[in-house]
Amino acid sequence: MASLLNQIGAVTALNVRSIPQRAWMSAASVVAVALTIAVLLFFLALANGLRATVEGSGSDDVALIIREGSNAELNSVVSREQLSILSTGPGVAQRDGAPVVSGELLVIVDGLKRSTGTNANMPFRGIGPEGVALRRGVTITEGRMFNPGTNEIVVGAGLLREFAGFEFGRTIRIRGGEWQVVGVFEAPGTVFESELWADVAVTQSLFDRPNTYQTMRVQLTSPAAMTAYKTWAESDARLDGLEILSEREYYARQASQSTSQFVFIAWILGVMMAIGALAGALNTMYSSVQARSTEIATLRIIGFSGWAAFFGTMIEALILSALGGALGILLALVAFAGRTTSTLGSGFTQLVFKFELSAGLIVAAIVVAIVVGLFGGFFPGIRAARQRPQLELAAQ
Repeated sequence: MASLLNQIGAVTALNVRSIPQRAWMSAASVVAVALTIAVLLFFLALANGLRATVEGSGSDDVALIIREGSNAELNSVVSREQLSILSTGPGVAQRDGAPVVSGELLVIVDGLKRSTGTNANMPFRGIGPEGVALRRGVTITEGRMFNPGTNEIVVGAGLLREFAGFEFGRTIRIRGGEWQVVGVFEAPGTVFESELWADVAVTQSLFDRPNTYQTMRVQLTSPAAMTAYKTWAESDARLDGLEILSEREYYARQASQSTSQFVFIAWILGVMMAIGALAGALNTMYSSVQARSTEIATLRIIGFSGWAAFFGTMIEALILSALGGALGILLALVAFAGRTTSTLGSGFTQLVFKFELSAGLIVAAIVVAIVVGLFGGFFPGIRAARQRPQLELAAQ
């Protein structure tokens, strides 16, 4: 065993020293693997960041009510009468003798993306007086909250980073009305930062939706109160056609719908590019074996086994693939890790979030690079192991 390991070490050293002789071909193989890893990580980090933002927005003790069968708030309708009934349910939290609830209306307005200069759908949300209190972690970082009954809006910091025209102090025109941006709020790591907020009554009037809401949020006394609240609502015929979820349940469902397509694209492109990188690795390693045929033949004559040639070739392929994987991870870290972007969410409005390169994604990228190296070195390694010393030397 020690002798075989020494032989493998000697062949590997020979192979590595000969890489400069095939510099361009080796570099092309490294770059192919690097691009494969970078593209794979781009889409996986995109999906991971989107999932983290959406799932991180929910609370277990806040009930969210939408129309049954609605995939998103834009497709939902909750009447004023139903809102009044829902606010009287068991376990509803009270503040100053009034239920902590918020009937809300979500509509679409146009915004200008800073990166492309093109228009995109923006989420404009009308909220009730308790709307902010129902969302933990929201802080006004510039200006103030809007005054009820006025054409004032506050803008999420995430939205402001990605879209132009909503800066603090500006007056903007929406649906024929003038609106004053009076504040900027932060809600780190949540979908709320992607929204514009205004008074729900003014929003209903502006968008001609009187007495109509799309969702209702209800603060419960504890997460344990959710089951009793759902049971109570299901037993009331006046609330037929409504679905009650905890915020966390709702956003988990939204995350699944929003991220599955990115994960699918990531692995489809990743596999296709990995096949291309594998073809490059095979070409590189076959050329390597061909270029070193005399050396391999000489080693076989002096007693080196075919296994030494096989593993030496495999290790060379793994080294090149590992270099490509490391370069791809470095490109991903520099190019987009932690950067903010936006995409269409499940509600067909822009959602602002950060790329999230987790340790799990890095491990997945390393595994892909290793697989490319293993397959890229396996068949050339077999060819190296089957070299026929006499014929090779005679040919020289």
